Amino acid sequence: MVGRVLHWFASHVQLVDTLLVAALSAILVLPFALVGIGSTFDHTNWQNDTWTGFLISVLVTLPLIWRRTRTVPAAIAMASVCVVQVALGVQVVPADALVLMMVYALAAYAPRWASISGFWLAIAGAAALIVRYRAMPVLTSTDSAEGIQEPAQPLFQIVLAVTIFFGFIAASVTAAWLLGAITRNRISQQRELREHAERLEIQQQQERDLAAADERARIAREMHDVVAHSLSVMITQADGARYASQNDPEVARRTLETIAETGRSSLHEMRRLLGVLHDDSGAETRPMPTIADIPDLVDTVQLSGTRAKLTVSGDATRAARLTAGAQLVAYRVVQEALTNILKHAGPEPQATVTLRWGEQMLQLQIDDDGRGALSSDDGAGNGLRGMRERLALYDGSVQAGPRAGGGFSVHATLPYENGAS
Repeated sequence: MVGRVLHWFASHVQLVDTLLVAALSAILVLPFALVGIGSTFDHTNWQNDTWTGFLISVLVTLPLIWRRTRTVPAAIAMASVCVVQVALGVQVVPADALVLMMVYALAAYAPRWASISGFWLAIAGAAALIVRYRAMPVLTSTDSAEGIQEPAQPLFQIVLAVTIFFGFIAASVTAAWLLGAITRNRISQQRELREHAERLEIQQQQERDLAAADERARIAREMHDVVAHSLSVMITQADGARYASQNDPEVARRTLETIAETGRSSLHEMRRLLGVLHDDSGAETRPMPTIADIPDLVDTVQLSGTRAKLTVSGDATRAARLTAGAQLVAYRVVQEALTNILKHAGPEPQATVTLRWGEQMLQLQIDDDGRGALSSDDGAGNGLRGMRERLALYDGSVQAGPRAGGGFSVHATLPYENGAS
């Protein structure tokens, strides 16, 4: 409730200041009008006439309507009225105290030069006020018996009274200015906090956009891996089924079943990848492949007619020291290497997948005895470059090249992470 009220006040500055001036006028200006009703204007003593006081009060109070929205022009208008008042010797009115509000407004809302100038102008005005209305009347009010004009009070008392009056007014001006300066600092701090919050929001939005872009790139690589591997298996199987159908229909039937199963699995995987792009946080997704799925991957390659075997050495329980993301990278490296073998190693290659669980890292080695050619990058982030990018995310590395005895070899390392689950 209080917050909403403060927000309303902050968003309706001009209206609030207008209402404030109306309230001040009811207290400081209206009494002159009530007293002046029924009286005539005194031309002989117009400086002290009620209607003169009413006019000065109105002119001093009115600029406060713009004390926050047009601070400098409002201060100039009020100062001009005060200068004319002092110069003509017009009576001091209660509304003159509102000068302190304008000093506060200058310190809080005006530029620094206007704030400082307003302070010293108010101090000078206080001195002029004391001299005009206190010192001069006292110094010239009494005539001596010899006809020579003399002060009505001793000079010491006059100086003391002037000093006290001036000190009180100067202290009031200083206090108003200091309160305004405190308000200025508070407003400045609030502005800096808002700007910092806005910059932080922009930075967070940029980070979210970058994260989304990274996720889209990851999904693109995932889809490339799925499609490339599955199509390679399906094409190899289709070629085999075409030849087998002439001699062994049963082999052809099993081959077609493998093609269908591979196609369904690939379709399901693609749907899973595309599903994460939807805004349905409750949608169920299939768990991402891990190192435990590599044997199934090798079996799928064997079903395509390629001779493949898996060798594991070391303590396989160290897989728990790899995060889910790192295990997915290991799976994709093996998948990419086997896909390249199917595509480029030639007829009837022998593929060997080796997992070595060392003390500090997992070593992956995929060898074949084919033609020894590795596919070049099929697109941005794919092929060997895709392997490097994936492994680099987890401080891993990959080396690939022809084997001395023929064929091709891919060797990747993936360090363990402390605290991985």
